Parts: sequence; C-alpha cells; structure tokens
Amino acid sequence: MSTEVNNIGYFHNLKERNMNFEDVFDRIIKFMKLYRNGNFRLMIGTDSQVHDKYTVFITGIVILNEGKGAWACIHKVVIRERMKHLHERISKETSLTEEIVSLFNEERKNILINIVLPYIYKGASFTMEGHLDIGAGNRNKTRIFVEEMISRIESMGVEPKIKPDSFVASSYANRFTK
Repeated sequence: MSTEVNNIGYFHNLKERNMNFEDVFDRIIKFMKLYRNGNFRLMIGTDSQVHDKYTVFITGIVILNEGKGAWACIHKVVIRERMKHLHERISKETSLTEEIVSLFNEERKNILINIVLPYIYKGASFTMEGHLDIGAGNRNKTRIFVEEMISRIESMGVEPKIKPDSFVASSYANRFTK
C-alpha cells in the first residue's frame, strides 16, 4: 500500500467502518463484477458545513449501476476553524474531491474499465464524475466559482457535474455534514 493512501485516512458507510482506500477500491471492484455488463458511474463529491468552532467536510464515493443499485462510502475531514469565506470553502471541497479522484490512478481506472470492456458492445459503460456542490443559477452564490472549479475537475480527466446533477456532493455527502 502506498503512503498516499495512508495519509487519506479512513472511509466508512452504514455497514463498514475504518476502511482504507484499498478496501474501498476492492468493494467497488466486487460491486462492478456483480453486473459486468452494467452502466457504471463512479462519482466523487464533497460538501461542507460550518459549525460553531469547526468546519466538517464529507467526501462521498458512489459507484452506481444505473437501475441496479449502488455502493457508497464517505470520508470525513474536520478543520478546527470556522471557514466562513465561501470561495475558501468551495475550493477546499474541490481539493478534497481532487485528492480522492487522484487515488484512482491510471492503473486503478484501467482495472475498472477492464471489468466492463468485454461487454461494451452489449451496452456496458463506465464513467467517472467529480460532483461539485456549486450551481450556475442566477440565485446561487457559488455561480462565480463554477468555471474555476469545473476546470480543476476537468484537468484531472474526470467529468464535472454541478447542481442539480451533482447529487453525491449536494445530497449524499450533505447528509453527513450536519
């Protein structure tokens, strides 16, 4: 196991706690092998919540097989300060998403792609998305950061999603920030 994985910390979901990234990656492989001809979306996104004396960041990892279910887990980071500036917080959310995305290096991505590759002609697919808790609507305070954060995610070779399509950040991860 590389040192980069050890520095990330632990992941958990409702059934399992204290998983390292290798455990998470193994769960994703097992899930995908259940339906090798599935339409898989690997989605990673972060949300945050400012509390009285700290800020909580939750990064969600979700592997979705369209119409067949999903497997998911979260990673929690607590910053011992109130991050009140919106740009700082959105940038940190994007950084944490990028950090997890980077763990899916070319070798790991190829392992996942090779699961569905023999079934591509039968409709199987695999995509990887970075979900950002920002929106482009006129009433959304985060709209001024959309271009910057999308560029960061795109530069990693991952498809960016913003509200209302960024449900891993805006819904799944959000539930655990409170």
